[in-house]
Amino acid sequence: MIKILDRLLLFFYSIVIGAVAVCAVLYATNVLDRSLLMDTELWLDNIVIAVAAVIILISLRFFYISVRRDRTSSQSIDLRNEHGDIHISMETIENLALKAAAKVRGVKDLKVKIRVSEAGLELIIRTFVDGDTSIPELTEEVQRHVREQVTEVTGIPVATVSMFIANIVQTQSFKSRVE
Repeated sequence: MIKILDRLLLFFYSIVIGAVAVCAVLYATNVLDRSLLMDTELWLDNIVIAVAAVIILISLRFFYISVRRDRTSSQSIDLRNEHGDIHISMETIENLALKAAAKVRGVKDLKVKIRVSEAGLELIIRTFVDGDTSIPELTEEVQRHVREQVTEVTGIPVATVSMFIANIVQTQSFKSRVE
């Protein structure tokens, strides 16, 4: 309730301050009749224009904040079973996917992005792979392993596991030197 009230107040504030700033700019640029207020000098007009422009920019920012859609509302996935409600954070699912993908040999520097769709979770995994491993086999194994692990642990169906191979990492092979 407070969040809605804050947004409403911010919306009205931005409208009022924006209208005042526009009037100030119109007055300073002689669009409005100067007889409404006292005569001013040119340097004062420039200051008024600059201050009004800053207020307009701040008001536009506040207006944007007041009407933008809140993206933080989907920070968790909510499930219900016979015992009650379950809230699983996106961070938990991300860590599960990272842990499952890291178990597959040949992948390095993993990053996971999660989207929620009607069919279930859509996981996008970005990784570097070992240059000596077959990429199709490696990605298939990672996809299978991540899908099984996330579905088994969370109970949430995984619709897709997409892989993005960013680059190949060369493994360092050290030759032992015996003297």
